[in-house]
Amino acid sequence: MSKKRAFSLLSGGLDSILATRLIMDQGIEVVGLHFITPFFGYQHKGREAEQVEKWHCLYGISARILDVSEEFIQILRHPRYGFGKNFNPCIDCKIFLFSQAKKIMEAEGGEFLISGEVLGQRPMSQRRDALRIVERDSGTEGILLRPLCAKNLKPTRPELMGLVDREKLLALSGRSRKPQLELAAEMGIQNFPTPAGGCYLTDPVLAKRFQRYFATQAEISKHDLLLLMVGRHFRLPAGARLVVSRREGENEKLLNLRQEGDLILKLQGIPGPLGLVRGEIGEKDLYLAAAIIARYSKARALPQVEVVYGADLGNLRSCLIVKPAQDEEIDPWRS
Repeated sequence: MSKKRAFSLLSGGLDSILATRLIMDQGIEVVGLHFITPFFGYQHKGREAEQVEKWHCLYGISARILDVSEEFIQILRHPRYGFGKNFNPCIDCKIFLFSQAKKIMEAEGGEFLISGEVLGQRPMSQRRDALRIVERDSGTEGILLRPLCAKNLKPTRPELMGLVDREKLLALSGRSRKPQLELAAEMGIQNFPTPAGGCYLTDPVLAKRFQRYFATQAEISKHDLLLLMVGRHFRLPAGARLVVSRREGENEKLLNLRQEGDLILKLQGIPGPLGLVRGEIGEKDLYLAAAIIARYSKARALPQVEVVYGADLGNLRSCLIVKPAQDEEIDPWRS
């Protein structure tokens, strides 16, 4: 007789780890699906094998990482159920991810899905009515099992069919983390992430930046969105975007995010930030960009500075002489 198989939506947080392990401990093979976009999980991009091995070593969970960025960008255009407090379309996000998981489950012979959701834990997406909406619209009614709060919900198909022992599932609800922490200790699960953070769409500052960008851009790529999360942003008069690093660590991030056609700017011979310009830029805007970068350097009080620029850091040959900008000159261009 073949072993029963399920797929878990593995966010990497404690709840999803516990939910996955609860079903694994019933002798069921579980594959964790970790979906990533620029807004969540993208730190694993390019390091998928390393992270998958980490989950296996720490928690005994087999997983795979799937980039769904391009599809998710379309969700943000017109979410059916709207946004939360910031730019977070939580219900539409869950519907999308569960739909993706269902496709994989059906293609690979799985019997049900697992989620780490807890009834009442989150005000927008984990109300009882929201849980039902997600099941209905994702086509996962009856096959989506939430092990941490299953006893507060109607039995699912795997429970009714005897694939899963309902008595070994839990009845958690509300926002307290104490029961999860106690269960983790019982299972010997350590080194799990804290619940804070997770999705950049819930960050008030970044959410406003994303919202403005979506309102003004007809075409958006994941490379654009990743750039929006770094540094100080300015919309130059002719429309190009200038990003100025805030600290040394962001210099490397800007360089890694550079795309063909971008310009890199830096002060000549003086420690300071890097600037990246994306979009068509004329001479006047180029001088403004150089002056803004100088403002955020140690040379801000000098009468003039030299700024070099080019397509990459190893080829900054063109030179501008500018006076560091004053705050009142910069303010109209902040983005």
